[in-house]
Amino acid sequence: MIRQRRRPREPAERACHAAHPSPSQHRNWTAVDVLTHCQYIPLMQPHQQRRKEEKAQRRESILDAAEQVFAQNGFDAATMDDVARAARVSRALVYVYFGDKRELHLAICQRALVELRGLFEAAVASQARGRDQLVAIGRSYMRFADSHPCYFQALSRYEATEAEGKADATQDAVMTAGRAVHAVTVAAIEQGMRDGSLRSDIENPMHMAMTMWGFTHGVLQIAQHKSFMLESEGLSSAAFLDQAAELAARALEPTT
Repeated sequence: MIRQRRRPREPAERACHAAHPSPSQHRNWTAVDVLTHCQYIPLMQPHQQRRKEEKAQRRESILDAAEQVFAQNGFDAATMDDVARAARVSRALVYVYFGDKRELHLAICQRALVELRGLFEAAVASQARGRDQLVAIGRSYMRFADSHPCYFQALSRYEATEAEGKADATQDAVMTAGRAVHAVTVAAIEQGMRDGSLRSDIENPMHMAMTMWGFTHGVLQIAQHKSFMLESEGLSSAAFLDQAAELAARALEPTT
């Protein structure tokens, strides 16, 4: 009986064969490229998934505790020990998740911005015209400052603090969340430019969105910290905020 010699594999074919696991190795693996079957990644085991979920839950519980501590003690007076006691974990475990108090603060800012984006999106969905969407966004930010004082204070501190050194992953996450918030305002401005309720000569909607953010944020801080001054002039904080929202919208209305 004459045996046929097997054709030598080409280099690329050998590489593919080497990357392809044997049937006994298929367990707990899944193919990335279903056409070549050359790349595989491991599936996460149930205990690994459970451990990942537990870590995420523990991180969230530490953040919950930090929000409580910062609200009660103030950011400057609060310590990592206070956060650990409130979270009922060791101080060392807090440092596993957050390198210092600054990282805790930035993580709370990220939380705040995610919450704020949801409020902005709900405000936009309630109105059809771009101008009305902008007014709704401004008023939702005002309600946010009143209903989430810890978040508003965290963001105020972030806005007033100069960044130190190069941005790290935590700060990048805050910046990304902030851009997502601004994107909602940008969409409202662009909608207003299309439907004619806002000026059509706005050159950069993102720049305008950031300007409106700064205007509204400053107005809110005055309403919170200078209410006695406003009331001495017969102007309530609520009326002051309403006027500010209308002023911002009118500034962008088309000129006739």
